[in-house]
Amino acid sequence: MHTLTIVGVGLIGGSIGLAAKNRRLFRRIRGVGRDASSLERARAKGAIDEIHLNLNDALPDSDVVVFCTPVGRIAEQILDAAARCAPHTLLTDAGSTKGTIVRAVEDRLPDGAWFVGSHPLAGSEKRGPEFADANLFANRWTVVTRTSRTCEPALERALQFWQGLGSRVTVMDPEEHDRALAITSHLPHLLASTLAGVLPEPLMKLAATGFRDTTRIAAGDAALWTAIFQHNRDALLSALELFQHHLDDYRAGLENQDWPGVERLLTQAKKVRDALGS
Repeated sequence: MHTLTIVGVGLIGGSIGLAAKNRRLFRRIRGVGRDASSLERARAKGAIDEIHLNLNDALPDSDVVVFCTPVGRIAEQILDAAARCAPHTLLTDAGSTKGTIVRAVEDRLPDGAWFVGSHPLAGSEKRGPEFADANLFANRWTVVTRTSRTCEPALERALQFWQGLGSRVTVMDPEEHDRALAITSHLPHLLASTLAGVLPEPLMKLAATGFRDTTRIAAGDAALWTAIFQHNRDALLSALELFQHHLDDYRAGLENQDWPGVERLLTQAKKVRDALGS
């Protein structure tokens, strides 16, 4: 493919650009954003070749356009691009939620436009192109979504795109994705933020490695995560209810001094964590 256009060249968008360059997937990579200085940093790092402050200027002859903007903006940006780019240009995204985005796009997608929702399961609490990493997606899973309205050639191109960046790829229904990520990503962020939020300032000097490791992701951008919670509210509430039941088991064990019961809970958690690996 000849031209890749990345809309939102931060950590994820910059990493896509670096990976695509290192693997020589495209001849030209365009970066689109609202902050010229951020785009300049991305170009200086080698993630993009061209800078565009207007999406329409970057669409001509693009083979793939990937949207790495906050989830609240993605659907409208894709629909705007779909009305202006050439037929069979692949439009995809890196949003952490899929149901709301995919429904909004598919309901209004013009004929001939190709859209496939995606979510690379990689990232960091850091932001900005200076933190981009060409190996961010290597051997990491990317979810590519399929619905009854998904164009199969578009799906195949999306699979090839993410595999080309080094990802392992799995295909899921958008709603299934959201239920899964509520437990594996969105709930952990909520819990890390809750734990960080209850730390009294006088105790900060005593917060050592365990506390810092457990709350690391709470340093993520609050506005970005508020939008994710909003998009995946129902699934996150279900995940939170599941967690509350498990927390109640710990509380009952402590209140009743059921130390064998507490040990069983801790042992089961250790088994799951050990199975995940490093």
